[in-house]
Amino acid sequence: MILRELVLENFGPYRGRQVVDLTPDADEEVRPIILFGGMNGGGKTTFMDAIRLAFYGQRAQCSTWGNLSYPDFLAQAVNRHSEGKTRIELAFEEILNNQLVVFRITRTWEKGDSKDTLSILVDEWPDRALTNTWDEYIENLLPLGISNLFLFDGEQVKELAELDVPPPQVKEAIQSLLGLELAEKLGEDLEVLVNRKRKQLANQTTLSNLEEIENKLNQQKAQLQEAKDKQTELQKTLDRAHESHRLALENFLSEGGKIASQRSQLERKINDLKANAETQREELREMAAGVLPLALITPLLNNAKQQGETELEYQQALMTQEAVKERDRALLDYLNQLAISATEVDKISAFLKEQDQSIEAKLNPETPPYLRPDQDTINQLNTILDHQLPSQLKELQSKLEKLENITAEIDNSDRELANAASPEVYQKLEQDVQKEQEKRAQAQADYEAGQRHLNELEDKIKKTQQELEHYSQQAIDQRNNEHIIQSAGKVQKTLEQFKEKLTLKKLNKLEIEVTECFRYLLHKSDLVHRVSIDTNNFRLSLFDTEGKPIPKHRLSAGEKQLLAIAFLWGLARVSHRQLPIAIDTPLGRLDSSHRHNLVERYFPSASHQVILLSTDTEIGKQEYEQLQHQDAIAHQYQLEYDEETGETRVKNGYFF
Repeated sequence: MILRELVLENFGPYRGRQVVDLTPDADEEVRPIILFGGMNGGGKTTFMDAIRLAFYGQRAQCSTWGNLSYPDFLAQAVNRHSEGKTRIELAFEEILNNQLVVFRITRTWEKGDSKDTLSILVDEWPDRALTNTWDEYIENLLPLGISNLFLFDGEQVKELAELDVPPPQVKEAIQSLLGLELAEKLGEDLEVLVNRKRKQLANQTTLSNLEEIENKLNQQKAQLQEAKDKQTELQKTLDRAHESHRLALENFLSEGGKIASQRSQLERKINDLKANAETQREELREMAAGVLPLALITPLLNNAKQQGETELEYQQALMTQEAVKERDRALLDYLNQLAISATEVDKISAFLKEQDQSIEAKLNPETPPYLRPDQDTINQLNTILDHQLPSQLKELQSKLEKLENITAEIDNSDRELANAASPEVYQKLEQDVQKEQEKRAQAQADYEAGQRHLNELEDKIKKTQQELEHYSQQAIDQRNNEHIIQSAGKVQKTLEQFKEKLTLKKLNKLEIEVTECFRYLLHKSDLVHRVSIDTNNFRLSLFDTEGKPIPKHRLSAGEKQLLAIAFLWGLARVSHRQLPIAIDTPLGRLDSSHRHNLVERYFPSASHQVILLSTDTEIGKQEYEQLQHQDAIAHQYQLEYDEETGETRVKNGYFF
């Protein structure tokens, strides 16, 4: 099957006649993806509902149906600004009598209509016989029971990923898709035949007893169906209770409930931080009592050091001047006694005179001495400038940074404390959480009680069936028809064995396909080696390369959703049905790596035709460019929603 075209006229937010080409080929090349972009509330779900409604009419499982009757749903689906008819047309290709034909389903109605008008065209020619038997015909092409496995949304995948056991409707769809319901249906038909033969063979008293047991069995089956319906409602109530509890808890956290519950810890933390800050300040005060303040007059100290060293040189020159002059005179006298030429003596005398002038220069400084320091004072000043002050300044910087960090942490803690709910508000938030928790617990208890009641009814039905079979075997005369009953019993046992073997064979193939799809989507060959499917409830179990089970809770939320998608993909591959896939909200809350795997590996390969309805945050620019790079997009549209008029227009092109 290939969907070719969808026409929406005055349906939901789609005002006027809007035609959408869905063929998966463009530019004479086959490209499987038809991409729709739309913001939340812009008509994506309505688009999906239109496809379901076109196929199944009153039996469709539309998302906006709720508890409405079909006439009320049709009235609600009419565009509020339109005055004409509402129309949905869906054209698709399929094989009929070994020929490829185009079917066109048309459903029209107006406000106030209690039902829609159906018309089926085959190659643009009306087919009245097919129109009258359309419900039976579409069940052969795309049975309603399995439609949700090909027309689904991201929330359905998320729900399937979180459950350990698939919900009942998914179980039924799986059985239908794998052909497992045929043996079960044949067994039920045989049971009807056997009951009919029993009545033919029984005398009046036996017949009365048999009818009494059968009536009891029918009542028990009716009670079982009623209990199942009630259990479905209890499941919905439990889901709502879980959601209400989650919202109350989120409100508790967002409104400061968690901070308020930790108020004493915050206050104790703030007090500790303030004490630590005071310790740091005390250490700073102690540093200020030492040499640290001298850092403020470092230039002055350097000048004092220079002046002191100059004055020390002056004092030393003054002390040595007379001794040097006396030494010079003695040296010259000694030289005159030696046999040295007068020229050499004059040179030595000139040298000594230069030395004397150097000493005299030190005795005539520009600034007269006023500090008069000693050598110990100069040494102490050098120690302060070269060692103590740099060390103190470095320690000061460290302590100031530490004090600044402590002060910032105090400010942050004060803001957290200020954001905490008041005791009255906190108590109200806590009571709301407690109330929703009690409701959830009660809903859980009711659900479990309903499940126990279901199990009890199933046990009663089983016992009644055994009683019916046992009584019939004793009461019915050995006549010709007894052979039919005995043969039917053997056939039923054979059918049970056939069903078991068929189930094992089908599920074994499904396990292989799901494992292959999951490993392909994960792109982690070492995470999961094998996926096993329980034959009774279709529970998925994971095993590593050593055959050890992998708990499902060890998977991330994204990996769980990939497992659910792999399950749906494996079912589609095992069924060998060439059906298109339409996905609303395709990426949900997946992280970037898992989105990349789906975009690269699943969407282009999921089917020969894949319709994606996405927001700009799901298939964003990066994912869109990746699909373009893979040359997988045949058509791209944008559902442009006008908030003022509440209408949606289908335009060519995606967001980017």
